[in-house]
Amino acid sequence: MTVYFIGAGPGDPELITVKGQRLIRTCPVILYAGSLVPEAVLSGHCAESVVNTADLHLDEIVALLEAAHAKGQDVARVHSGDPSLYGAIGEQIRRLNTLGIPYQIVPGVTAAAASAASLGCEFTLPGISQTVILTRFATKTSMPKGEQLADLARHRATMAIHLGVRHIERIVADLIPHYGAQCPVAVIFRASWPDEEKVLGTLADIAGKVLEKGIERTALIVVGYVLNAEGFTDSSLYRKPS
Repeated sequence: MTVYFIGAGPGDPELITVKGQRLIRTCPVILYAGSLVPEAVLSGHCAESVVNTADLHLDEIVALLEAAHAKGQDVARVHSGDPSLYGAIGEQIRRLNTLGIPYQIVPGVTAAAASAASLGCEFTLPGISQTVILTRFATKTSMPKGEQLADLARHRATMAIHLGVRHIERIVADLIPHYGAQCPVAVIFRASWPDEEKVLGTLADIAGKVLEKGIERTALIVVGYVLNAEGFTDSSLYRKPS
């Protein structure tokens, strides 16, 4: 028996890996994060037990995993995006290790990757940014020393900020001293979902645009000059031999 932590992708049910889809369709038990994983991702399953864990606490979830283990049943534990990023699988894994229950992680498409696709851009461009920082805004969960936005912004790398759109004004205040007021910004609400929305602007005006749209959750903030990279240097990958 194995617990499979499966990344369901950012929202579009076709953005799940072949392996993840196969496991969802064959595992006899499915536990999924219902508020973030569309039910279409579960299409074609033959599970005898399907549980939406949105309202369950950790002990209740682990009890379901233990019960499946006692029956020798594989579990598809379905998370949004990629479970290794803000997936809260760490505490589940610690419990499984204590209980001696085997597990595997099946990666998924991230919200950052879906946002780049929606924006039609590349996050790493020669001469502009060769680094992507994936981070979050500190609210309930504090950030470790050296990982405050102002610390990360000093690199001027492309930055994808999770879980912070409600605090867009504070984020802008932290970033402007390092990126400059005219640095391009994109806020992508529910990337790849049917109701996806994009708000484009600069650090000077993005807060007002987001507030006007009323976006308060489930959005990724992307900051960096790659979003408006006029005249950037071509990479060497496809350079014509001299």
